[in-house]
Amino acid sequence: MLATAGLSAVLHGAPASGLAIGDAIPAATATLLNVDGRELPLAKVVGEKGTLVIFSCNHCPWVKAWEDRMVAIGNAYGTKGVGVIAVNSNDPKEYPDDDLPQMRERARDKNYLFPYAVDTTSDLARAFGATRTPEAFLFDASGRLVYHGTIDDNARNAEKVQHAYLRDALDAVLAGKSPAIQETKALGCTIVPRKQ
Repeated sequence: MLATAGLSAVLHGAPASGLAIGDAIPAATATLLNVDGRELPLAKVVGEKGTLVIFSCNHCPWVKAWEDRMVAIGNAYGTKGVGVIAVNSNDPKEYPDDDLPQMRERARDKNYLFPYAVDTTSDLARAFGATRTPEAFLFDASGRLVYHGTIDDNARNAEKVQHAYLRDALDAVLAGKSPAIQETKALGCTIVPRKQ
């Protein structure tokens, strides 16, 4: 169940660890397993105008609350020159809902028009410093991090969103500008990585 405290609060603030604004996209040579069963190098996702990596999963109530908006954003901006991918780094032994067959079903049911892939070693999450689902990382055309954080300021109710952080950041990138808000706190479930 979603906690009510802080859902509509201002979510600005730097992450505790991980990438900093201006850092290059890490692990660009990483290969993921897409829901279609094919290997997908992260480098193939990189878009001409930017790249959006969203750490996601199937089981998390926060993801479920934001998922329709996340998919709408990915589908819309994926047609505008932004490479988009959702990545599941969770250990399916801990969360059986996050196994590949169920991810495939979710992507089909929700009409993902962008890849939804398994981070089979959880190394991508480690390289990004991703700790939550959903957690968005937006890189500009030069591959530099320009936004990191949450989708918007209201997981519970799309009609009450006051700050569409990710959409605003994407619009800024497409306009060749830096987002006005570059970091927000990612709210969501903790990523449980695969054991090394």
